[in-house]
Amino acid sequence: MAQLANALTMGPVTLRVADMDRMTDYYVDSVGLRVLSESVNSRVLGGQSGSALILEHAPELRHAGPSEAGLFHTAFLFDSREDLAAAVASVASKNPGSFTGSADHLVSEAFYFDDPEGNGVELYFDKERTTWSWQHGQIQMDTLFLDPNQYLGSYLNADQLLNPPLIGHVHLSVGNIAQAKDFYVDQLGFDVTLNWGGTALFVSVGGYHHHMAMNIWRSRGAGKRQPALGLRDVSLVLPDADSFGAALERLAKDARNQSERSFKVDDPWGNQVSISY
Repeated sequence: MAQLANALTMGPVTLRVADMDRMTDYYVDSVGLRVLSESVNSRVLGGQSGSALILEHAPELRHAGPSEAGLFHTAFLFDSREDLAAAVASVASKNPGSFTGSADHLVSEAFYFDDPEGNGVELYFDKERTTWSWQHGQIQMDTLFLDPNQYLGSYLNADQLLNPPLIGHVHLSVGNIAQAKDFYVDQLGFDVTLNWGGTALFVSVGGYHHHMAMNIWRSRGAGKRQPALGLRDVSLVLPDADSFGAALERLAKDARNQSERSFKVDDPWGNQVSISY
């Protein structure tokens, strides 16, 4: 049984950015998010279903190096293939050269980009759960060729509006898979859904393919993060006070910024995770 509640949802991802206007334009005009609120140094982006991304202005910080721990990509989940195709076409046309790949993962169809400050972005659609396959308790995933032009030819509608997505999952770069399992599974309470050859770990609750993932593909042996642009926080939202209290009890010795409904904890590489209900 999962220690985290099966009804967990992904809250907004917070990014520290150098150029607030450029990053806002990217996620609003290209991806389809909307500005929900703003203050002097931050903007909350999302849609009718809630917030998906928080941008914090931090121009004094450096860009993280490619082999450091931190964000691998933020994954935005779309309700339909048509919504996904509209966003893919929008991002690709407005940000030439930012496309980094696409894949049929058996459970989903995904397109990958880099945002203007080098943060990884995944835009994806989930296939019906009835088509997912599990073997020996692990989800069957793959990286199969997915032709972006053929996909757009099949699903892109000239009249389709950009509909704002929500966070489907967050994928991190970490230094060690065993340490990642110790924190995200044994302490935080996710279930392992797939260990990809000892180089990537996929975790979730409620039978989802993954709410989070951690890999060492370019960050093997990475140490604790130093302040930098990019990932500031990953937010997990629990359904009730009981599940929140259970999570706080497991993580009490490492919890900080604790309030009645939220607390924060760092993974072994300094990636901040917020837990709330």
